[in-house]
Amino acid sequence: MKNGNIDMTNCNCGPYASRRHFLKASSMGFGSLAMASMLADQGIAIADTVGQNPPRIFNDLTPRPSHFPAKVKNVIFLFMEGGVSQVDSFDPKPMLDKYHGQDPHKAIGKLEKTQFANVGQVLKSPWKFQKRGKSGIEVSDLFPHIGGIVDEIVVLRSMTSNFPEHTSANYFIHSGTGLQGRPSMGAWVGYGLGTENKELPGFMILNGGRIPSGGLDLYSNGFLPATFQGSLLNANGTPMANIQAAESEKKVQGGKRDFIRRMNQMALAQSGPADALESAIRNAETAARMQTSVPELVDLAGESEATKKMYGLDSEYEPTRVFARQCMIARRMVERGVRFVELTIPAIDGVDRWDAHGSLVDNHGKNARAMDQSCAALVKDLKERGLLDSTLVVWSGEFGRTPFAQGSDGRDHNEHGFSMWMAGGGLKRGMTYGMTDEWGYRAVDKRLEIHDLHATILHLLGLDHTRLTFRFGGRDLRLTDVRGEVIKDILA
Repeated sequence: MKNGNIDMTNCNCGPYASRRHFLKASSMGFGSLAMASMLADQGIAIADTVGQNPPRIFNDLTPRPSHFPAKVKNVIFLFMEGGVSQVDSFDPKPMLDKYHGQDPHKAIGKLEKTQFANVGQVLKSPWKFQKRGKSGIEVSDLFPHIGGIVDEIVVLRSMTSNFPEHTSANYFIHSGTGLQGRPSMGAWVGYGLGTENKELPGFMILNGGRIPSGGLDLYSNGFLPATFQGSLLNANGTPMANIQAAESEKKVQGGKRDFIRRMNQMALAQSGPADALESAIRNAETAARMQTSVPELVDLAGESEATKKMYGLDSEYEPTRVFARQCMIARRMVERGVRFVELTIPAIDGVDRWDAHGSLVDNHGKNARAMDQSCAALVKDLKERGLLDSTLVVWSGEFGRTPFAQGSDGRDHNEHGFSMWMAGGGLKRGMTYGMTDEWGYRAVDKRLEIHDLHATILHLLGLDHTRLTFRFGGRDLRLTDVRGEVIKDILA
């Protein structure tokens, strides 16, 4: 103080700053000091509230060390939206043949309330099951190609969900909660590990023509920094808008980017760190690099004809060609270091996802024809290229279906027990885990939750799901909430 006035000698506010200007510029600092003092009284440092080790908020894609040695570096999530029927795919139930056409209330006993409350008779599988490979795992004739790689996979037959409705169940399997707005597991992986390729985002989604129920929020960064949100690419046609600038526009675009970057940096210098602004700068820089990296990524001209044929790119069935292209690009993404890749199912005329409320044979038959060959080829191709040991492939829907009919020839939603499979590094191969009851209705042995799946995926990536946290709304939040156990029995 000098003569009752604030001494502004060392202030960066300029020579004519008033007391009012000083208080305005410093107001947020007073609040920070007060918060630091309150937290110190509780023995908590501000940096510690993030829940990371080292304790800081990461909002960039710099590669970061895992909590412990990782088994895999990348994840490919083959999301079979709509609910694949476990009793028609990977969980054979002879009791359905024996009691086919009978009243399920008498044969099965107490039934849970179904989504549409339209309970028909016990419905046997229209497909036969056969023992496949050296492991002898039974797989239905619906999936002849996946049956051919059964010795490379582990089938989980006791998965459950907390939700019987598509949108909530989709949010649940993606983010660990049935509510909109939470970070997707791909965003969590990017936050925990960063990226290995600055030319591409760390979390990418290959759209086959249909965005799942729940929309783009399934791939949200939620409360994590915006840098980690998923980037959507179309598998066919132009991968994304404005990805390839005309030659005459490149110089102009470069000038615009430089100007916007300078303006953003000036704003940061004046206002201090701001996640939205910092993430916007990084995302703009990544977008600029993607204009050269993405066209090369989706260009399959250099792939051999044998590889294209193995995936089904020469198929007469268009949905097979679409999904074949998705799987080939997914493999190319992994080769280029993209951490987390998700594939949506292709759009099929007259078929509503795997959601077989009626016409089970037509629905599941067309969907399986679209993706069976390509999924198997992806696993084989990764193995042949030496990438399967460093990649985790996850194949799953959001829930299963009932062992009794909805109407006469469909199946309703069933969250009480369903099947999925995984392949890749750190896993045992050629095995099944868990069991549903004799009807394929409820998980009864080694019951698994979505949180357990998430914990296991993170574990294989070298991340402890209890330590990968982010302070939001006064809590250290995580993908697995307060639940989840690593499925140790399936680990190699």
